[in-house]
Amino acid sequence: MEQKHLEYKYMNGFGNHFSSEALPDALPKNQNSPQKCPYGLYAEQLSGTAFTVDRKHNQRSWLYRIRPSVSHKPFTKVAEKTDLVSQFGNTNNVSYIPDQIRWDPFKLLSPLSLEKDIPSQNINFIYGLHTLAGAGDPSVKNGLAIHIYNANHDMVDTAFYNSDGDFLIVPQHGRLDITTEFGRIMVSPCEIVVIPRGIKFAVNLPDGPSRGYVLEVFVGHFELPDLGPIGANGLANPRDFLSPTAFFEEKTNCDYTIMNKYVGQLFAAKQDHSPFDVVAWHGNYVPYKYDLNNFNVIGSISFDHPDPSIFTVLTCKSAFPGSAIADFVIFSPRWLVQEHTFRPPYFHRNCMSEFMGLIQGKYDAKAKGFLPGGASHMTAHGPDTTTFEKASNEELKPTRIPDGAIAFMFESFLMLGITTWGLSCSELQKNYNKAWEDLKSYFDPNNCSAN
Repeated sequence: MEQKHLEYKYMNGFGNHFSSEALPDALPKNQNSPQKCPYGLYAEQLSGTAFTVDRKHNQRSWLYRIRPSVSHKPFTKVAEKTDLVSQFGNTNNVSYIPDQIRWDPFKLLSPLSLEKDIPSQNINFIYGLHTLAGAGDPSVKNGLAIHIYNANHDMVDTAFYNSDGDFLIVPQHGRLDITTEFGRIMVSPCEIVVIPRGIKFAVNLPDGPSRGYVLEVFVGHFELPDLGPIGANGLANPRDFLSPTAFFEEKTNCDYTIMNKYVGQLFAAKQDHSPFDVVAWHGNYVPYKYDLNNFNVIGSISFDHPDPSIFTVLTCKSAFPGSAIADFVIFSPRWLVQEHTFRPPYFHRNCMSEFMGLIQGKYDAKAKGFLPGGASHMTAHGPDTTTFEKASNEELKPTRIPDGAIAFMFESFLMLGITTWGLSCSELQKNYNKAWEDLKSYFDPNNCSAN
């Protein structure tokens, strides 16, 4: 089923085998690689898994394009970009520390400069990526990285693909107009987009300077979490995921740059035609987007605060059942009705690593200091003093996390290292520990009453 959304067209469903063509009958009939393809196109397969992975998990797509992807000049290494990290065993770039860490909103870049003598102020999505944290190494296909992006410039005659892993992009400020080999996607704040490994894309900024977060996984792919006792429905419903329809550029005799991230390093190659020349495609290895407002929240209607796993949108599983390379979790508008319960997230120490960001509104566990566009990395944590005092003494009646308040969490069973850039940027809060400094002792050995 195709669904029109603004000027873009999408197909509904998660993990589906889709077929799309921008010209009638561009897809070959009854086979994938005929001797001659319709319209004189080239057939090219893009694999997201090994050929021999079981059918349930096998991912691949067939693309029918004007020229194959091999038609480019040799790659050359781009000058070192030290704030983009993928190998986290290198202690020169990464620190492993047990402290709670929080960042103020990352400063937006100034609007695009039209002055020819200061082009360095014009930063596209690729050069606006800065790594904050991560674990593992893409060369052995294990781990993840967390980046923020901060850009003010379109990717003009430039495309990018990531050989290291899948990108889950969370816009916080400004829309992203993304052209992919599979079609075009418009992504707004409170939506996410997943660009799987190896798929070329370009990002334009229709609203000017843009800011957001990126979760990158080096192994496997994102999937919907199992629902278990929840049953057949709830959380993120498959029908709400949208993949683009075929769109192509017949652009030749141009100077096009293909950028590639390969084991954390950037490489560039030149070609004389657009990489977005896919006239038709079919398969299940595709980019997709999701509107976080469609998340069906499941929660407690009796007592206690449910574990945050109940808010998982997507997961990338590890080889250990029940433990994830990465979970993407959101905390969105919902009703709180629990009786005789401390309703904000409780104090806890977790064997999982937690990285949080705020898209808009306020987070119910932090009264101040945690703002949209900022982030935090937590070990032992919980509500700040103001939130604790208020929640411990307020009248318990049905209350609502306000509409428009959306926080999220990247969670992993791996231990995250913090990059040198993340620990030295101006947004790092120097006194985050003061959020709990004024917590009082209410212990009274002569009074066992909870009231």
